[in-house]
Amino acid sequence: MDLLVHYGVSRMTIKESVDKRRTFAIISHPDAGKTTVTEKLLLMGNAIQLAGTVKAKKSGRQAKSDWMALEQQRGISVTTSVMQFDYQGYVVNLLDTPGHEDFSEDTYRTLTAVDSAVMVIDGARGVEPRTRKLVEICRMRDTPIVTLVNKLDRECMDSLDMLSHIEDELQVECIPISWPIGSGRSLRGLYRLDTDALKIYEHGHGSTTYEYPQIQGLDSPEAKKLLGADYAESAETIELLKGAGHVADHQEYLEGRQTPVFFGSALQNFGITDLMDVFVDKAPSPLERETDNGMVSPYSDTFSGFVFKIQANMDPQHRDRIAFLRVCSGAYRKGMKMRHVRLDRDIKIADAVTFMAGDRARVEEAYAGDIIGLHNHGTIRIGDTFSEGEKIQFKGIPNFAPELFKRVRAKNPLHAKRLQTGIKQLSEEGVTQVFNKLSSNEVILGAIGQLQFDLVAFRLENEYGAECSYEPCNIHTVRWVNSDDTMLLQEFCARTQSQLARDGGDHLALLATSRPNLQLIQERWPEISFTPSREHASVVTR
Repeated sequence: MDLLVHYGVSRMTIKESVDKRRTFAIISHPDAGKTTVTEKLLLMGNAIQLAGTVKAKKSGRQAKSDWMALEQQRGISVTTSVMQFDYQGYVVNLLDTPGHEDFSEDTYRTLTAVDSAVMVIDGARGVEPRTRKLVEICRMRDTPIVTLVNKLDRECMDSLDMLSHIEDELQVECIPISWPIGSGRSLRGLYRLDTDALKIYEHGHGSTTYEYPQIQGLDSPEAKKLLGADYAESAETIELLKGAGHVADHQEYLEGRQTPVFFGSALQNFGITDLMDVFVDKAPSPLERETDNGMVSPYSDTFSGFVFKIQANMDPQHRDRIAFLRVCSGAYRKGMKMRHVRLDRDIKIADAVTFMAGDRARVEEAYAGDIIGLHNHGTIRIGDTFSEGEKIQFKGIPNFAPELFKRVRAKNPLHAKRLQTGIKQLSEEGVTQVFNKLSSNEVILGAIGQLQFDLVAFRLENEYGAECSYEPCNIHTVRWVNSDDTMLLQEFCARTQSQLARDGGDHLALLATSRPNLQLIQERWPEISFTPSREHASVVTR
């Protein structure tokens, strides 16, 4: 029997549903306004009724995407949030990534699950280091990017200088779509170069949806009256943009060489609607995905997807773990059977969920581009593929070698089991990397930055009741060890056991104490591979 007929799904329904999906991440340097932009997009999609900011402590309002207690305490995003909402006939899957560089691995994994990105830039500071790094990651997969120059309600860099700055820093052609008339106290409005409409700025409408008044035609008497003495200079600049700017090419945008640029103020909810209207129209629908057996089309009849994130204790009362799965093809229907490829096991999924940050609801159906949550009882790992029987593996999501290391132990020996449970689950999520030494009972945590250790300590104590001590240890870096020669690998393990460990996925890793130490071992064992990253796909068993 045709599986699509069995589940009541027509091929036309799949194509129509996929074409109406938009799955994207918001990327930025910390404090550029990413979380506030997320709030306003949710407001526009009627997912929330009142926008709060991370600074609105007295009102008790918190950013919807910052659902974790530590995020609400510190006013930062430290974990990826997934939010699905409808907007003008489209189903939008928005992934709000951690802005802090200490959580770069979580952000990288998230970027493998999206089809495009919105880059938020501080209008006064311009392109900052974290932004550069995230754009580099997007370029690895040719992810198209739409740019928002934010905080227009404050004094900003000259807009022409900002375009040149973005092009020089990120090596991408800027195509301005909206253009600011002033900034800060002198902000008068936003002009749309594509529609010849001037939106008038009014202060004080940031918390709710508001239809800002607009004037049609820059050369209209109303526009000239509004701009007054600034009209001539504004009209000249806009004419320059139209005549001397880059020619917009949709294919260049889809391949990551052009970025449409919008200006606005997320705090005042000004200019965000313009961005979203163009984004859902121009951004790509779900794309085909690479596997070890060729490309998979989003329009394929059969279901497939991969896990890019695992989150424990989204509901602390139930001690649950949810695996975030990006649907890549076919259709999910409640109660369907799917193959967990790594375990070569069929499972029936009757309780998948969809997300609104920390909230979730049962999902009846899902298509390519959607993110669904699978209840995980310790068998699902990041990078796992699920399908309707096909033995395929989506290209893995790498673990990178950590930069900081600490030895962890429970302060109360009676809580050692709690520590082991917590560390195991947090490593499965990708919050930290864990290495269990072969020669002792030592547990080593690896992280990109100090804030990751703070998060681990917070969650171990608050979610698992394990108060721990964290001690520095003499480790310079990690390299994953591989060899096809079993006898050689056994000899290597016997001679270097004191420096070996198993990571959270039970892969062999070398804990090098210094750069010379690593070089010496590599020279002594030239036939063994020592890699600075590990692909999750490597754990597949056939």
